This record gives sequence, structure tokens and C-alpha cells, in this order.
Amino acid sequence: MIDVSDGLASEAIHLARSSGLGVRIHDEKIPIDPGTYQTARDFNLDPTTCALNGGEDYELLFTIAQADYDKVKGNPSLTVIGYMTDRNSGYALIDKQGGQHELRAQGWDAFLKKG
Repeated sequence: MIDVSDGLASEAIHLARSSGLGVRIHDEKIPIDPGTYQTARDFNLDPTTCALNGGEDYELLFTIAQADYDKVKGNPSLTVIGYMTDRNSGYALIDKQGGQHELRAQGWDAFLKKG
């Protein structure tokens, strides 16, 4: 479990790397508040890109065993946005048409050296 205050994509990749896994996130499953969606559009920004790479969300991202999926599905307080895969599968965003796109960490990096 990790908070997504540094961006959903970077935290999903962090979880995957720490677990020795790959990750798939489905674009249409990412919960985006309608007001946030419209604000992104008003600034000619892609709402999904903002959700993946923005920060300060203070939501929690966690994984569960596939065998436990039935225990959480349908819970209105949880949103299933993807799944972990074999490490060799890499990190991907699955678009609405089923296409895979490389998931890159573009959010805040507190450990990035500047200079």
C-alpha cells in the first residue's frame, strides 16, 4: 500500500518494482471527479494524464491477491483500476480500445537530484 501524493503512475510503478512485478492500469477505470475532468479540459489538458501524473491526491493505492478480488469488488469505497503482471510485461496504461501504452513516472520525485 502506498499513497498517491506523488502521482498515480509513479506510485503504481514503485509498487510494481518493489514487488518484482509489472502493472496494467485501465484508463477508463481511473476515477476522475467531474469537476477535475472539466478543469483539465478547460486548460486543454488530458484528464487521464493529469490523474496519472498530478499529485497531492492523498488517496491510497494497494494490491490484493487475485483470490481476494471477490471480497472487494462492488465496495463503493474502493475502485479497481488494474492488476499486477509478470515483471517482464513492464508497466502499461490500457486505453479504451485495448491498446497498451508505456506507463511512465512523470509525477513528483522527492529524491531527484538537481544541479
